[in-house]
Formats: sequence, structure tokens, C-alpha cells
Amino acid sequence: MLLPKLFTCSKSYSKEQFTKDFISGIIVAIIALPLSIALAIASGVSPEKGLYTAIIAGFLISLLGGSKVQIGGPTGAFVVIVYGIIQKYGIEGLTVATFMAGFFLVLMGLLKCGNMIKYIPYPITTGFTSGIAVTIFSTQIKDFLGLNIDVPSEFMHKWIVYFQNLSSTNMQSLLIGLTSILLIMLLPKINKKIPPTLIAIIFSTFATMYFNLNIDTIGSTFNNIPSTLPSIHIPNIDMNMVIMLIPSAITIAILAGIESLLSAVVADGMIGGNHRSNMELVAQGIANIGSALFGGIPATGAIARTAANIKNGGRTPISGIVHSITLILFMIILMPYIKLIPMASLSAILIVVSYNMGEWDAFKRIHKFPKSDSVVFLTVFLLTVFFDLVIAIGVGIVLSSFLFMKRMADVTDIRPVSYTYEEVDETTFEYKVQIPKDIYIYEINGAFFFGATDKFIKTMKNINNLPKVFILKMSNVYAMDATAYNALEATKDLCDKNGIKLLILDIQYQPLKVLKKCEFITSTNQDILFKDFDSVFNEALNIVNGYYDRQKDIPEIPQTHTA
Repeated sequence: MLLPKLFTCSKSYSKEQFTKDFISGIIVAIIALPLSIALAIASGVSPEKGLYTAIIAGFLISLLGGSKVQIGGPTGAFVVIVYGIIQKYGIEGLTVATFMAGFFLVLMGLLKCGNMIKYIPYPITTGFTSGIAVTIFSTQIKDFLGLNIDVPSEFMHKWIVYFQNLSSTNMQSLLIGLTSILLIMLLPKINKKIPPTLIAIIFSTFATMYFNLNIDTIGSTFNNIPSTLPSIHIPNIDMNMVIMLIPSAITIAILAGIESLLSAVVADGMIGGNHRSNMELVAQGIANIGSALFGGIPATGAIARTAANIKNGGRTPISGIVHSITLILFMIILMPYIKLIPMASLSAILIVVSYNMGEWDAFKRIHKFPKSDSVVFLTVFLLTVFFDLVIAIGVGIVLSSFLFMKRMADVTDIRPVSYTYEEVDETTFEYKVQIPKDIYIYEINGAFFFGATDKFIKTMKNINNLPKVFILKMSNVYAMDATAYNALEATKDLCDKNGIKLLILDIQYQPLKVLKKCEFITSTNQDILFKDFDSVFNEALNIVNGYYDRQKDIPEIPQTHTA
């Protein structure tokens, strides 16, 4: 249903709920302020761009989204890919990639792909999330230690440079960073209502000013930070750049879709709601387009900020709208003070963010995973850390697909049948059917698709003495694709060539639909389809008897049933 939740919530809105939403929106804005700045800096852009993203994208996500309580803005998931785009294509390239990602998200929503996101395997999401966490952590060491060095972008080279320059650590910067981490970790144990990141920022800023510490601040690192929203900027579109940025844009769209819908699912569990996944994707797309036009970075639903919104009483999109408006006021009023925030304190915030976002339990349980899932998890994790998030996700999806197909093919069983079955009335009777040598019955168990057709073809080729009747039992085949159909058609051609009658037993709806659509089954040959064993077996006996009648050489046929 493509209808924003805001329109649904407004029907029964009350003053009491507005008060709760208003207070919650302000609290979430206080939490989002330092996070948005820190995530922008970690992504390789100036701090105000994180605020632009939280304001513009956050507003549009709440206004148009399919979740009542979703809070949108920049998140840690985008840090790696945004930084990589900035390094290769600059800020114009990032704007183009974000705009394209927004278009892809809108398209995904309109095509009703909201439920398809859940098919991204767990090892891939945990692998790249943990990889992003390690990458974010590694980018914060320079400011955390106060090192005045140029840091390479490669992971290993980065850490080599860190270790080579440990002796030049700014102890004042290190002290501010460690204090900030302690405050962020310990304050929630004392009072959960106080935003720990805000307290850490305020404390570190006042300590830096009071003791006149010689450490980097936002103002000393970034010059001429604006305190108002910019005008709309449409980037220069270079088709060569557009083509090169398509993989990055698709990755941003997938990440935004996964994280926003995951956040919406978590929120549903907390409030007992039911989000509209396709509308959420459309809103995320429009929000990213809006963020790009105002100079922001990619945005998505933020799980931590959404949870904070719920815990503080937010129950409608109004709280998210208030959060965006409050951030505008913060930017206008507090920018002179924001410039005084120490870089070490922002690094401390992101170190804690990276620790919280990493799926570290997965490493403890990796030996319990199926081997194929462990391989995918470690591959995606290592590729994210050492190479590129786009490569990691692409390789992860391809590798997962191949391993899944192999797993499905392995469980698909094609074998001859020595038929035994039970009839149940008031008592149970078991009948064993003795199959004559001129009748072959083969059974397919599992998905009959291109991954399993090789097994089917090999089984057919291994039949030495050709029968007079070939019965293919398909009661356990619930899905069949074009490759499997082609193998079945080749089997039919082989039967026709050798005068073998092909009969099909108990075919299910989807395979039957494929056979009819491909005209394998027509109105003239529907007599090859049978629903129960007795009827197909009797037909096979009639065919065999008829064959020997024509040959004037009738052998003794075994009894049909032996009790």
C-alpha cells in the first residue's frame, strides 16, 4: 500500500500524543546532532553535510515513510562507500551516486520489492556490517590519538602508519578521547534518559576551552562551516561518471533498503505496529534525492535513533519532523559552539558506534554455521575491510547464490522407484507392487531447476536396458524452471525416438503450468497425466501387454499386487 503513515496517524491524533512526539523529537535531535557531524567527517565530507542529511532526508522520511516512528539520517553503514566515492569522484560524484541511489529506491518501492530485501542472506549482512565497523574504527585512530599525519586509504597501510607514528601521540587528545568513551559507556548505567554522546561532547568541549588544550577541533579542521541550509544544487551530469557510479549507487540503494526496513521491523516489534515496506522504500528514495540536491550524503532509517524515539514516547511521524526542525535551529543557533567540539571526542563517539554496530557474536558462533555460510560471512567481512564494500556485497551475493543452488541441487533426489505404499481405512494395509522389467518408474524429489538438471540428465543416460513405459513421478516437485523443462523435453524426445511411452504421475501445479505454457502438455496428449499410482500402473501394464500382443510373443506378466 503506497500511502504514507502520516496520513493514517492524523485521523486519530490528539494533543497528548503531540506533546509526546514533540518532546521525543527534541531528544532525538539532541542525540542526532553529534552523530550526524561525526558520521559526515568519517565519510570524508565537511560536518555540516551530516546535518543537511539529517534535516532534509530525516524530514522527508518521516513525512512520506511507511513507518510511524522511523528516524532517518546518516548512518555508519554508508561511511565506507561514501569515503570511497569521495576519494575517486569527489563531492560531485557523491551527489550523482546519492541521487541515482534515490531513484533506484523509488523504483524498488514502485515495483513492490519491499519484501525481497529479506532474501539477502544473514552471512552477507553480518559480514559487511562487521567489516564496516572495523573500517570505521580504523579511520578514527588518527583523531583519537591526535596524530598530525596523512593517513593512506588502504586498511593495512593505514595501520602500518599508525604504529610507525605512535610516539607522536598527543596525550591531551588521547585523554579527551578516553574520557569521552568512558562517559558514553558509563552514563547509561546511571541515568538512561540522559543522551551520553551529548554529555561527552559538552564535557570535552568545555574541558578543551577551560584548560586551553592544544588539540584539533571541528573549527580548526574545517574552515567556513555554514550555519544555514544551502540552496538546491543540481550537479553537472557526466554520462561517463554516471555509468561508472552505477555499482556504487546500487550498493547505496541496497544498504539503504536493508537498514531502513530492518529498522522498521525492529520498531514494529517495539510498538506492535505494521510498517508499509514499499512506501518506506519510496520515501527513502525521495529522501536521498532530496539530500543530494541540498548537498547531503546518503541516508536511511537509523535503528538507534528510531529506538530512542520510541522509548521517549514518539508514536507518529510528527516526532521525526520535529527532530528535523530542531536540528535546523541547532545549526543556526549553536554553530559557533559546534566548531569548538574536539575531534578526539567525535572519534570516541564513532569508536563506540563501530563497536555497537559490529556483529561480534557471529565470530563466536561461526563454527556452528554451515560451512558454506561461514565462507560467505568471512569472505564478505574480509573484502569489506581490505578492498571495497561494492565488491564485498557483489561477491557475497554471487557466492551465496551459487552455494544455495549447490545445496538445493544436492537435496534434489532422482532415483528409480521400487514402489511401496499404504492404504488406510479403519485398519492399515500394506501392499507391495512388483514392477515388471518393461516398466521404469523414476521419482524426482525436490526443486527441479537448472542446478539439479545435470543430475537428472546423468540419471537418464545411465539407463541401460530401455523399457516400454517410462513413468516419471513428480509429486514432490513443487517448482520447475526452463532448464529443467528443456531436460524433460529431451527425455521425451528420447522416449519418442525409441518407442517408449512417457507417463507423468502426480504432477504439481507450478510444473504443470510450465508444461502447458511450453505446449509440452496440450489438449491432445493430456492422457499422459495421472493422479494416482493404480491408474498409471494399470495403463502401463496395458501398454506393455498391447506391445507383446502385437509381437505375438506374450510373456507371463507378474501379478499386479502381492499382499
